[in-house]
Amino acid sequence: MKEWLKTIQSRSNLDLDTLSLILSIGLIVLAIINPSIPLKHNIYNYVFVADISQSMNTIDMSVMNKPLTRLEHMKHSLHEIMSELPCGTKVSIGIFVGVSVSASYTPIEICENFDAIEDTIDHLDWRSGWSGNSRIRESFFNLARLIRSFPENSQVVYFTDGEEAPKLHTFNTRDLGQFQGGNDWIIVGVGSLKGAPIPKLDGKNQLIGYWSSDSFGLQPGIAQISEANLGTRDNVVAGGESDRYISKLDEAYLKDITKQIDGIYVRGDSVLNILSAMKKQKPAWQDKADFHLKWFFASLAGIIFSLRFISIKHIKQYVIKRRK
Repeated sequence: MKEWLKTIQSRSNLDLDTLSLILSIGLIVLAIINPSIPLKHNIYNYVFVADISQSMNTIDMSVMNKPLTRLEHMKHSLHEIMSELPCGTKVSIGIFVGVSVSASYTPIEICENFDAIEDTIDHLDWRSGWSGNSRIRESFFNLARLIRSFPENSQVVYFTDGEEAPKLHTFNTRDLGQFQGGNDWIIVGVGSLKGAPIPKLDGKNQLIGYWSSDSFGLQPGIAQISEANLGTRDNVVAGGESDRYISKLDEAYLKDITKQIDGIYVRGDSVLNILSAMKKQKPAWQDKADFHLKWFFASLAGIIFSLRFISIKHIKQYVIKRRK
C-alpha cells in the first residue's frame, strides 16, 4: 500500500502526507455515498412437514437413552435443525395427516420469527389431526399444490414413519410415475426397524390400550378407491399383547417412493445426517441483491490515513525496543 502511494506521489507534485489525506477524504466521501454492485445469491426456503398421525405416538426412539415417541423425537430434531439454520432462511412448519398437508404459515424468516417457529414445533400434537388415516403417497400431490400456492418456491423436508393406514393394495395405490415437483425433496424416516405397538390415547392423552392388528386391515368388500371410504377401518383396541399391531419404520417403502419422486431419503435418528442431506438440496431460487461497498471504502480510508504515521522504520524500531 505504501509503495502504491509513493508511485502516485512520484507522478504528482504532492507530498506523501497530503496525498494520503486527499485519498482518505475521497474514500470517506465514497463510503457516505455508499455505492453498491448487484450480486446473485441463493434463497433457501423450507417447509418442514411433520407426520402427526397416531402411529407417530409409538415409543421406539430415544435421546440420551431416554425413551421417546416418534413424534417427540421428530420435534427434538426440528428444534436442533432450526438452531443450525442461518439468518435469511425462511421456514414453514406443515402437518400431515390423512391425505392432506397443511402449513401453519407461509415461509417466514427464521431469525426474526425464531420464537414463533419454536412454539409451533412445541405444539405439534396428534390431536390436531383431522383424520384417522395416513396416506403418504397421496399427500405428495396435495403438498405440491400447497407449495405452488406459496409466494416463493420452497424445498421440502418431510418427517414420517412410512406407515400407510389402511394398508395399500392394487386399487388404492396412487401412481407416482407422473408426479411433478418432488425433485430434491428430503424424506426423513422416523422410527425403529424393530418397532413397537401403537398406543391408543383418549382426548386427554391418556393411554386406553393399543391398536389391534385389525385396525389396519381393510373392511371386506371395500375397494377403497375414493377418499370418502378411506376411513372405513376397525378401531377396536387390542385384546392382548399378541393382538397388538406392531408399527415399524417402513424404510424400504420410503426409499422406494423417494426414488420415484427423485428425492433424497435419510434416516431421522441423526440431525447431522438430515442437515447434510439439506446441503445437497438446490436453493429454492436465486435472486439479485445489492452488495453495498460502504464498509470497504471506509476501511480502505482508515488504512491509508494510518499509513501517514506508520513506516517500516518505525516498526523495526518498535520490534528492537521490545526485544531489549
